[in-house]
Amino acid sequence: MKENYRTIRQSGNFSQIIKKSEFICSIARCQSEKEALDFIDQVSNLHNKARHNCFAFMVGLNDQIQRASDNGEPSGTAGVPILNALKQNHLHNVVAVVTRYFGGIKLGTGGLIRAYNGTTAEAIRQIGIVERIGMNEVQFQVEYSRFEKVKYYLEQHDVHLASTDYAEKITLTVLLPHAEIDHFKDALQNFLGVQLSFTIGKESYADQPVEK
Repeated sequence: MKENYRTIRQSGNFSQIIKKSEFICSIARCQSEKEALDFIDQVSNLHNKARHNCFAFMVGLNDQIQRASDNGEPSGTAGVPILNALKQNHLHNVVAVVTRYFGGIKLGTGGLIRAYNGTTAEAIRQIGIVERIGMNEVQFQVEYSRFEKVKYYLEQHDVHLASTDYAEKITLTVLLPHAEIDHFKDALQNFLGVQLSFTIGKESYADQPVEK
């Protein structure tokens, strides 16, 4: 069963100038360490003239894989601040690369930490966060005489009707969060006053925006 988790709404980037240095955060979803490393390579190749391409990523719903790199910046001033920005927003399965084009003015340890953390945090804020809700297809059949009543119930309870197949009976497929399946089955049968046979189908995710 798929678990719910938070991640970024989509891939994107954000840049800002801090004391003549340009900081560019490129961020994306990732489902494996390989996907994260491939993304880091892509960004590093794109910005191969930059002095630093620092990164961090977390993979797994329990963040089983975590990596961070300062890529030439003083130890602890880049990779960990990027990683902390991901953690502070409770994100999972995400990779961020912060590219720095050096502008000639040194920022100091504190300035670098704030720059790398802040650039990542602002990229996340501008791109947005979603809650990925684990969903299941649920299929059931009804007589034609009950179809309008079923449609009314689905509309009143904001249940997404994924497909309808017309044969001897009508087969309906709805998409439901895992946690709501049992309640839906009981409530619909009580509403119709009949027993139905339900089949649980494939799993997927639905993204729900998280308001900040």
